[in-house]
Amino acid sequence: MQSMRFLALPLAVLATAGLTVIATAPSQASAPAAAARQAALPHGYQLVKLPNANVPNFQRRTLYCPAGKKVIGGGAEARGNRAILVGSFPTDDGRGWIGLGRQDGNSTVGISVFAICAI
Repeated sequence: MQSMRFLALPLAVLATAGLTVIATAPSQASAPAAAARQAALPHGYQLVKLPNANVPNFQRRTLYCPAGKKVIGGGAEARGNRAILVGSFPTDDGRGWIGLGRQDGNSTVGISVFAICAI
């Protein structure tokens, strides 16, 4: 039987290492703590979503940020039986995000796209 060991690291260390950090806040967070979290976001931060839709295999689904904003991150998801995400990347002009995929044994695949936008 294998044993697993966990090392407790401060969240700041994990975030600096490029890892996604998900932290939960107490249900009664103070106003200063909430203001500090908001101040940590990039100016004009907005999460934009393109809901799941079935498209032909390998067809790109493109999501653009609202006017005046650029994409600073994003992702995509392929849904379906044996669905495979083939690509997830920013548009050439930096204003949006592209997702594409395929599904074995089917001519369509469900693709959702997400973009993190800021000014």
